[in-house]
Amino acid sequence: MNVLALPGSLRAASINTALCRAAARLVPPGLHIVVCGDLGSLPLFNPDLEASPPRTVVRFRAAIGFADALLVASPEYAHGISGVMKNALDWLVSYEGFVAKPVALINTSARARHAHESLLEVLKTMSATVIQEASVTVPLLGSCTTEDEMVSTPAVALLIRSALIALGEVVSPGPPRDPSFPIAE
Repeated sequence: MNVLALPGSLRAASINTALCRAAARLVPPGLHIVVCGDLGSLPLFNPDLEASPPRTVVRFRAAIGFADALLVASPEYAHGISGVMKNALDWLVSYEGFVAKPVALINTSARARHAHESLLEVLKTMSATVIQEASVTVPLLGSCTTEDEMVSTPAVALLIRSALIALGEVVSPGPPRDPSFPIAE
């Protein structure tokens, strides 16, 4: 099963990006995770460009369509969804390949409930299928903030792996295909 991880932060030391990378290292057999590093290259959403979207949007949509499921990990900024995540989701609103897409929504801070709830509402409005069993809070704020720490901390690694196992148990993989996503890793 091909999973595309979408970290909603552009920070070099992003906890959410580190979680996505840790998930790719902790992946159970049968799953393949690619972390999307292109969200910052997407232009600001403009409905006038929908008829002929920019190349970066076409590549992003192709990666979404190729994925059997998504793993979304995004920070909370000022009680809201990060701008980069909201912009990425806006480019998917009219994209048919996103409809009913299974999503594991990972929250890296128990205090980030506003953005988490907003993301749930946006994903629901966009007709995504949020997989509750795979959507967890991994309390990382203030400790265990790097990919290596997440992988080597048993309780954190277990929580991430359990979410991935739950995602794999619920989502049916698409047809067999080359495991490389149509995006740069």
